[in-house]
Amino acid sequence: MNALSLFSGIGVDEFFLPEIGVNVVLANEIVKARAEAYSLLHDNKNIIQADICDQSVKEKIISVSKKEGVDLVLATPPCQGLSRAGANRSDESISTDKRNFLVMNAIEIVEALKPSYFIIENVPRFAKMVFPFNEGFVSLENLLKSKFGLEYNINVRIFDAADLGVPQSRLRIVYRMWKKGLRWALPVSESKISLEQAIGFLPSLESGQGSLIKNHFARKHPKNQIEWMRHTPTGHSAFENNVFFPKKTNGERISGYGNTYMRMRWDKPAPTITMRNECISSQENVHPGRPSGDGTWSDARVLTLRELLIVSSLPADLDIPSNMTETAFRQVIGEGIPPLMLKKILEGIGK
Repeated sequence: MNALSLFSGIGVDEFFLPEIGVNVVLANEIVKARAEAYSLLHDNKNIIQADICDQSVKEKIISVSKKEGVDLVLATPPCQGLSRAGANRSDESISTDKRNFLVMNAIEIVEALKPSYFIIENVPRFAKMVFPFNEGFVSLENLLKSKFGLEYNINVRIFDAADLGVPQSRLRIVYRMWKKGLRWALPVSESKISLEQAIGFLPSLESGQGSLIKNHFARKHPKNQIEWMRHTPTGHSAFENNVFFPKKTNGERISGYGNTYMRMRWDKPAPTITMRNECISSQENVHPGRPSGDGTWSDARVLTLRELLIVSSLPADLDIPSNMTETAFRQVIGEGIPPLMLKKILEGIGK
């Protein structure tokens, strides 16, 4: 089946699609560096690097898609405007961020192509969005049902990546549409994979250390942050410490959320990987660590790139695209839906 990928980024979600017979023949991405990285990472070089909001760009996407026989459209619009970790922390503010309405362009393209299958995925807060329709505003689910309900089956469901073989807990709302008379089965839930099972076999590393294993190198962190985390046990935040807590240069305690300066847990999947996964100070980013025997804990650092790739269900030996820094690469991994998650959802097509 030939597919069109919209808001493709570097194509994080597409890595395993060839294994299930999905051939992405066209992609669209607005950011030049990401479009270039996409071409470096995938066999498909047919990417339109342009703004999907431009009518001429939409027309080009439609024209090429028809020529290529596209029968599946993937839409993964940006979610930063909806994420609790982003600038729009209130439910009211999400309606002012233009990124949250980009999906309307994907719907225009689907109206023109009428593919057999269409999928949109985003953060669960996407369900709170309302979109203009018939001189009013409706949810995306109701908009899709109003526009396509006579011709398509429409299903909306929240999935957790941890239930689909990914060693990371990541909730995504998924809108699936398929033409009536066709089939699209739901994926079957699987046993959760703990962080211990996923990365526990890799050698311990401290800040700034490297190894002979590809992509297994530890980022350098500020000395004060390292010290705080050395005294923080698995599954806890440095804010809980009585002495070695996050503090200013004058010794005053820093205020912050309880899930920052925090170590992950070995017995659970990794928490949701965020865009700022390179920072100790961001949300639950620090390696679980192990007791060192002197009251401190090892691995006072964020996950190595290899560990990050594993918990995101990406190939552990994946090369950083030559046009991207490690930090930029980490950011797009933190944005994207784990590819194994998308593969498991799309495997149900025809079943």
